[in-house]
Amino acid sequence: MKKDKDIIDRIAHECLLMRVRKLDRVLTSIYDAELRPFGLKASQTNVVVLIAKAGPIRRIEIGRRLHLDPSTLTRNLKIMLINGWIQEIADGEDGRGLPVQITVQGRALLNQIGPSWRKAQTRTEKFLGAAGATLMRKLAENSIDPAREGRPNRGSG
Repeated sequence: MKKDKDIIDRIAHECLLMRVRKLDRVLTSIYDAELRPFGLKASQTNVVVLIAKAGPIRRIEIGRRLHLDPSTLTRNLKIMLINGWIQEIADGEDGRGLPVQITVQGRALLNQIGPSWRKAQTRTEKFLGAAGATLMRKLAENSIDPAREGRPNRGSG
């Protein structure tokens, strides 16, 4: 019994994953609140920005770069396609996994959300503090490849 209590206490007080997930929910709620008037969620913003920056890009590459599972990515892309923010393009291959690219409406959306995104960014930086924001940026510079057993990987992403 004591052993069970010890591990429960250690997990409750020390688990980095629990803390990161809680922090993720807090930060996501800040961005979601600011982006809600545009019909956009923070999770979708990451995807549409990547598509805008990368140009035509295949789903598998989006998932790889953002570490998204296929069902989450498919759900978000479907919403973006329905809203006309992105479009599929033919690339002369077999038609499976057509690349997607940003549309004029998608670029307009990104320009419209700019002030709200900046407000969320400012709120987040204030919440984290200068040192916390710097640490988050530094940690995010390293991409993690699960195939490398969680060792940091200085790759793209």
